[in-house]
Amino acid sequence: MHALSTYLIVFLGSGLGGALRHAVNVIVPRLLGSNYPHSTIFVNVVGSFIMGLMAGWFAFKGDSSQAWRLFRATGVLGGFTTFSTFSLDAALLWERGETLNVGLYVLSSVILALGGIAGGLAVIRLME
Repeated sequence: MHALSTYLIVFLGSGLGGALRHAVNVIVPRLLGSNYPHSTIFVNVVGSFIMGLMAGWFAFKGDSSQAWRLFRATGVLGGFTTFSTFSLDAALLWERGETLNVGLYVLSSVILALGGIAGGLAVIRLME
C-alpha cells in the first residue's frame, strides 16, 4: 500500500468521524441541555468502547486488512474522538502490568493537555 493511499484512507475516515461527532454535538444538547459537556463525554465513552471492540477483534478474532484498520480506528474514531486512542494506550499499559506507567501516562496526558489549553489561551490573550 502506498503512503499516499494510506493518508487518503485516514482522511476519508476522519471526515466521516468528524461528521458523526458534529451530529452528536447537535443532537445531544437538544436532548440533555447545553449546561454540561454531555456530548464530549458521550463521544469519549462511545469511542473508547468501540476502540475496545475493534482492538479485541483485530487481536483475537478478525483478520482485517491494514487499510480497514486505518479507516476505522485511525480515521473514523480519530475524527470522532482521540480519547479512544488514549484509552487504548492506557489499557495496553495496564494489561502489560505497567501500573506505574499507566498512572504517569494518564496524569501527564491530562495535566499537559490542560496546560496546553491554558498556554494557548494565554498566548492569544497576550496578543489582544
